[in-house]
Amino acid sequence: MLLSFLSVLGSALVFGQDPPKAAQSSPPTVAVASPQAVSGRIVTDDDEKDLYRIGYQDLIDISVYNQPKLAQKVSVGPSGTIVLFRLDHPVVALCKTERELARDIEAAYKERYLKDPQVAVAVYEQKSRSIAVIGAVEKPGNFFIAKKVHLLEMLAYAGGPSKEAGTRVLVARAGSSSACRQKTEAADDNVSVMDFKLRDIELGRQTLWMQPGDVVSVLDADIVYVYGNVNKQGALKIREPITLTQALASSEGLKSAAKKDKIRVLRQLEGKPERDELVFNLNEIDKGRVKDPILMPNDIVAVSQDTSKAIMLGIADAIKTSVPNAVYRIP
Repeated sequence: MLLSFLSVLGSALVFGQDPPKAAQSSPPTVAVASPQAVSGRIVTDDDEKDLYRIGYQDLIDISVYNQPKLAQKVSVGPSGTIVLFRLDHPVVALCKTERELARDIEAAYKERYLKDPQVAVAVYEQKSRSIAVIGAVEKPGNFFIAKKVHLLEMLAYAGGPSKEAGTRVLVARAGSSSACRQKTEAADDNVSVMDFKLRDIELGRQTLWMQPGDVVSVLDADIVYVYGNVNKQGALKIREPITLTQALASSEGLKSAAKKDKIRVLRQLEGKPERDELVFNLNEIDKGRVKDPILMPNDIVAVSQDTSKAIMLGIADAIKTSVPNAVYRIP
């Protein structure tokens, strides 16, 4: 699944998307070279590790006190530098905080041009902090976020799940496009994929604080197959959890020849091509003696004594002949 999921990342990131309004509402912070007060205290060098670090393509507002001609807005180039008025050489901006960059610009101006420059730096568009949302959402795209957000907020920025959305959300974490890594951070170039249930996210039972470079994928509706002695066999698209009896009801019930005491569920073993076989007695479920089992994505409900191989061939034939899919939704 990981390879198929990552194969769409490149195409997904070409979607252009303006920053959501919620991310634009806060005014840019301004850093000057001297210590500044934040939340009633003074920012020190020890705090630098917790501040935003400038990345590629970030847009920066530079101003110099009492020198209006030196004010300018610049973009961080592919080399990680910015070019400023009156300076002979570019200034490295990549991976610096606003305060660190302000100090370096002051030093550069002081070397040949100004006696005691006071520089203010503000990152007004953090384009290196992009988060992509793809898949079954209303507005897939690349979002530039200027504040800390969690997974539910990202889904809201993308317009929420579309009518094609299923029950699962994947988050691929590959690291920030700002290319900055602190000394305290472990060097790990592997992509991790986290799996969430959409309903748990919407109800607040699960959450995740997003990181720059994350890719959120809302998967399409899951599939459950019903095969054998039912009135309408084939694939069921499910967008909510579904039980065995609900799946059989969505297949318009059992035929008269069906044996209710041996309903099989063929379930894919994780990471293996084989399937486990679970057997249920529908009579016991109807009487409340046995709990109605919840089906998993790609389960095969077999109301038949056929072998697993015959069932798989039967499902393949059903797909080839385009058996209409039923859509099940719990009210």
